[in-house]
Amino acid sequence: MLMFNIRGENIEVTQAIRDYVEKRISKLEKYFEKDLKNTAHVNLKVYPDKQAKVEVTIPLPYLTLRAEEMSNDLYASVDLVTDKLERQIRKYKTKVNRKSREKGFKNLEFASTQDTADTETDSASDNESKFQVVRTKQLALKPMDNEEAILQMDMLGHDFFIYEDAETSGINIVYRRNDGRYGLIETGEE
Repeated sequence: MLMFNIRGENIEVTQAIRDYVEKRISKLEKYFEKDLKNTAHVNLKVYPDKQAKVEVTIPLPYLTLRAEEMSNDLYASVDLVTDKLERQIRKYKTKVNRKSREKGFKNLEFASTQDTADTETDSASDNESKFQVVRTKQLALKPMDNEEAILQMDMLGHDFFIYEDAETSGINIVYRRNDGRYGLIETGEE
């Protein structure tokens, strides 16, 4: 069963918007096991140019579903993001179910649905080839700061760069975001 945490930025989340979001995203429940309780985190943003962005994150045990879409209409963005999440689930359902059985994870498997049962066997071989490692690289991590890592990444023409932080000696990753700015992932002990 999905519970919802809906928040808005530059928009008041009315009951009509809340009902629409819950109705659309609840359609994904058919893919989850019945006893699994999850919270769908929905962030609605409206920009000054009237663009509406919808971000949905559904943390599952050992897996996180996430999608975002932007359009001129908030309701259309909700529809688009729901469709995107459904495509993700359908695409990776077989792989996730097999891995969860192999590793012994409980309550992770996606439920079987009538409309995906036929395509499951056809797409199983396609998914296997998509996850095949075709190249392996080894690298020596050089201590550097964020700016140098971004410079290295840009010089190489990559979308991400792994390096050792000169101050903390931790392994960090800088990456290029969809908006053209940069993100940083810092590793740490739990």
